[in-house]
Amino acid sequence: MDEPAASTTGLRVLAADEDHEALQRFGVLVESLGHEVIATAVDLAETTEVIAREDPDLSVVVVHEDDEHALALIEEVGAFARGPVIAMLEEEDAVFVARAADRGIAAWGRPTSAEALQSAIEVALRRHAELERLSGEVAQLQSALERRAVIERAKGILMERHGLAERDAFERIRSHARSGSIRVVDVAQRVAERELEL
Repeated sequence: MDEPAASTTGLRVLAADEDHEALQRFGVLVESLGHEVIATAVDLAETTEVIAREDPDLSVVVVHEDDEHALALIEEVGAFARGPVIAMLEEEDAVFVARAADRGIAAWGRPTSAEALQSAIEVALRRHAELERLSGEVAQLQSALERRAVIERAKGILMERHGLAERDAFERIRSHARSGSIRVVDVAQRVAERELEL
């Protein structure tokens, strides 16, 4: 079953661009969708400061003439913001979009209308939510692998120390855990660190 998508209304948006006037025009478009432009930024230092202070739900980098500046902004926002980053381009540019994707954009669009912007926002939020979910799954898997490695190390120590079979070594760890109402991995960690003799 699909998980519910993140809210796509009432977002706190950081708008970043090298052009102050373009930022103002873009802000009007964002606000027409019911979102709030919490801050605008032009340079990298200002962008980092705004992200730390305001913690936006979404960041949008509006791209005009200076591709390198826009890419630097995208990279800076991606490194510090918790929400997704969108690139808005005046004209389609596959090369720029590919470079921006490498720097961390979740979506791109053209600010031709409020609907186009909202579509880009919805794509970005869905992709970001999916990446967060996958990141959580990877962290859980990593944790499970680390626990397994600790248990395997402890079993090896007991097998060598007492001449036990693998199953008997595990049973010794599990029995100790049950008798003390503690987790198997915690017992295994103590065995692996030579803090517990079983």
